[in-house]
Amino acid sequence: MSDTEGVEETEESGGGRTSAILAIRYHFTFALALCLDFTASLMQFIQNNWPLILVMILSGGMLLWPLVGRRFSKVGEVGALGATQLINRQNAVILDLREGKDYDGGHLPNAVHIPLSQLGSRGDELSKLTSRPLIAYCERGNRSRGASSALSKLGFAEVYTLRGGVRAWVEAGLPIAKNA
Repeated sequence: MSDTEGVEETEESGGGRTSAILAIRYHFTFALALCLDFTASLMQFIQNNWPLILVMILSGGMLLWPLVGRRFSKVGEVGALGATQLINRQNAVILDLREGKDYDGGHLPNAVHIPLSQLGSRGDELSKLTSRPLIAYCERGNRSRGASSALSKLGFAEVYTLRGGVRAWVEAGLPIAKNA
């Protein structure tokens, strides 16, 4: 009895069930061959274009890093509305980290001015204020994020940065104080 004879016998006795099984086997084999072919093509593509794939992975990581960093950071970020709530409800300390000429051009009311370049040497001026929340800001909010770790080391438990800096404060229509 050959293989085809057994199929014919089963087909006669099974009423078409064997043809369905053979069709499934054929489609499964065809799908498996396509999958293996795709896998081989993918591996070939990766081997030929590994520098491009490496750049893609690194750039994706660089895009995701700020999102992941903010989630695990001890430093909060507040907008203009959140900052006014912290100032009014918890008597937050406002720290201007900009240089002198920028500070003289306009600053948040009651802000303590310590330029970022002098924060290490003048940080002890803030030691008596560590029990209050601190809102650090600069022109756009970039430098204040960098200073937040130094401020945490000075003993502040609650450190916030003003999202968008003084520009966001002005755009929100909030008051600015100017030195005479």
